[in-house]
Amino acid sequence: MNASIDFAPHVPLLLLWIAIGLAVALTVASFVLRARGAWARALVFATLIFVIANPLIVNETRTPLPDVVAVIVDQSQSMGIGDRRAQEAAALATIKKQLAALPNLEVRTAAVQTLTTGEDNGTQLFAGLNGALADVPPERVAGAILITDGEVHDAPPIDKLGIRAPVHALIAGQRDEKDRKLTVLNAARFTIVGQGAAMTIRVDDFGGTGGGLAPVEVRVDGVSRGVQTVPVGKPATLQVPIQHGGENVVELEARPGPSELTLQNNRAVVTVSGVRDRLRVLLVSGEPHAGERVWRNLLKADPSVDLVHFTILRPPGKQNLFIPLEELSLIVFPTRQLFMEKLSGFDLVIFDR
Repeated sequence: MNASIDFAPHVPLLLLWIAIGLAVALTVASFVLRARGAWARALVFATLIFVIANPLIVNETRTPLPDVVAVIVDQSQSMGIGDRRAQEAAALATIKKQLAALPNLEVRTAAVQTLTTGEDNGTQLFAGLNGALADVPPERVAGAILITDGEVHDAPPIDKLGIRAPVHALIAGQRDEKDRKLTVLNAARFTIVGQGAAMTIRVDDFGGTGGGLAPVEVRVDGVSRGVQTVPVGKPATLQVPIQHGGENVVELEARPGPSELTLQNNRAVVTVSGVRDRLRVLLVSGEPHAGERVWRNLLKADPSVDLVHFTILRPPGKQNLFIPLEELSLIVFPTRQLFMEKLSGFDLVIFDR
């Protein structure tokens, strides 16, 4: 319990100070002029000022609030490599036991998973830290402990950390770990069919001496397109052949290095849309009608479209028994030639009526 003296004046503080000033001035003047009753007036002024000031004796009972320490546990996919999970569990148990022995301390534990959707994907470790301490005043934050493998995708600069307390990191794994990683730096989204799609990649050997060459196998739609050698640690541009229109699934896979933690980051998949320089279109109209001109104008408006238009004037089932076949001016629609022999030469077939 803490005791103190406070004042709750009955008038505004400014008026109280003015009254004190007048009382002091009148009292001093009384003593200077040797007026009778100077001591009595001084006592009256002091009593009035004391009553107006309204002094109070304040007794406070204070209960200290506990400090808060945040323990953020990284449970991302990369923590499943080797014995990192076991190291994490052992470190968490030890930290909880030691923190529980400290008085007046609240421990908040939060786990962070790997995010695979949205813009902020990956391991958002510091987002979990800020969420755990969101409702805690800065004065109560004692510190933070991060148990992670170091693969963090939202680490802010020190001046933008958001907390004014020590932040400790316990790194899981081994000091001499080595791993190879393939990263796609830039890839073309569209490429003309028959040409190569440019892709800039980089192969890194973490924990190694650096330098050297790494073979990278290229597969398109599951079919191998060869192996190309790229320098380790430097950007390299590959030309991937695109053979058909539409989506082409390109797989790039770096061959395993001398020592690997995981082979999952040796592979990358990119989708490239193949577009044709010229589009061959077959338009088949079941009967003559005015809408045929609309189709032709629409398709011929694009100079890159090669249009072949057939209108069926003599259906196969319509025959005149009184006219010999050799005397008919209309030939039978060439079904076999178009749809069996030459269909592969068209990129688009439109059936109209």
